[in-house]
Amino acid sequence: MSHTTVSAVINGVDVDRLGQTIQAIRQVPALGESQFRARNRWINGGHNRSTIQGFYAAGQEDASRSKPYVLDADEPLVLHSTDKGPNPVEFVLHALGACLTTSMVYHAAARGIRVESVESTLEGDLDLQGFLGLSDEVRPGYKEIRVHFTVKSDASPEELRELTKFSPVHDIVTNKVPVSISVATE
Repeated sequence: MSHTTVSAVINGVDVDRLGQTIQAIRQVPALGESQFRARNRWINGGHNRSTIQGFYAAGQEDASRSKPYVLDADEPLVLHSTDKGPNPVEFVLHALGACLTTSMVYHAAARGIRVESVESTLEGDLDLQGFLGLSDEVRPGYKEIRVHFTVKSDASPEELRELTKFSPVHDIVTNKVPVSISVATE
C-alpha cells in the first residue's frame, strides 16, 4: 500500500514547500542571498528593451528559464517617442503593484488566510521639470505614489495591509538603495 502526500495549497501557493523554504533559509541564512539581473539595450528615441533570464538564488545559479523575458520600454507620443511600451516610471508602478500583491498573497497563504481576489490601482505623481533639468527644487522621480487595494478575503483590511510590509519593491522605493553606475565607451 502506497501513501501519497498531498501538499496544502492556499491562494495557489504550495504552503508545504514554502514552509520548507523558510525552514531551509532559517537554518542556512546564506540560502536567502539572491541576485536578479536585467540587460538593457537602447533602440531609438525613448525606446529600449530589457531581457531578463538568469538569476542566482537558493545557493546556486538558476538556469531554469529556457527563454528570456523581453520587456520594451518607451515614452508616449506626447513625450516625443513612439509608445512601443510603458515608460520606465510606469514599470515601477507595475513592479510595486505586483510585488505588494505577491507579498500579500504569499504571506496570507503562510498564515492560512484564504484570498479569493486582489485588485489594485496605483497612481504616481511626477513633475517633468525635474527630469528635464528645469528646476533643482523638483525631483526627477515620483513625488508620491498611492496604492488602493480591493481584496476579497475573510481577513481584515488591517491584517492584509500588514502583509504588504514584506514587499521587496515597496522597500526599494521607500528606502534609499545604493546604486553604483559605471560607464565605458567603445
